[in-house]
Amino acid sequence: MKSKNRSDLLREQFAEETVIRAADLARRGFSGVYLQTAVEQGVVERLGRGLYTVPGAQTTEKHHFVQVARRVPNAVLCLMSALIFHQFTTQLPNSVSFAIGPKDWMPKLDFVKYKVFRFSGAALTEGVQTHRIEGTDVRVYSPAKTVADLFKYRNKIGEDVAWEALREALREKLCTVDELVHFGKICRVDNVMKPYFTAALA
Repeated sequence: MKSKNRSDLLREQFAEETVIRAADLARRGFSGVYLQTAVEQGVVERLGRGLYTVPGAQTTEKHHFVQVARRVPNAVLCLMSALIFHQFTTQLPNSVSFAIGPKDWMPKLDFVKYKVFRFSGAALTEGVQTHRIEGTDVRVYSPAKTVADLFKYRNKIGEDVAWEALREALREKLCTVDELVHFGKICRVDNVMKPYFTAALA
């Protein structure tokens, strides 16, 4: 049987993952020098700083979220990006919104526009879901946590967006009132949200 050449072995790394970090490829025996050569030969494509894919990779509509998750593994999709992830909205903002801790290091992203939010305590750690997409674990806040976050940032994002998200979440049974109240308390907006519960359930 003919042995596989190095280019074939590199392509095989992307059989289950559409995006891989250079650091992870280095641990698998593919140095930065070799990756540069592989890019020049068209074996792989460089998406941005430290990220690689292969030509013709089978990607999804959430591919930009996958790229962010690979570059910033501790990131949690939030606010408008979480809305899109959970299919609350058909809006397509031109940036990815995600939360990290108040002291977390933030690498530079040169492949996508983005907005970073610094959350802390329970507002950072509670309501986090992990979804496997294109071979990558993508972290995103749950529908109920997302609604509470939208009310917390209503002055920046718009109270109408928060209200519509709450109404849609209940109508589509993406979460319960109890869950919304729970996360409203964590985000300290439970009193702000109360009148909207009444209107949504009327």
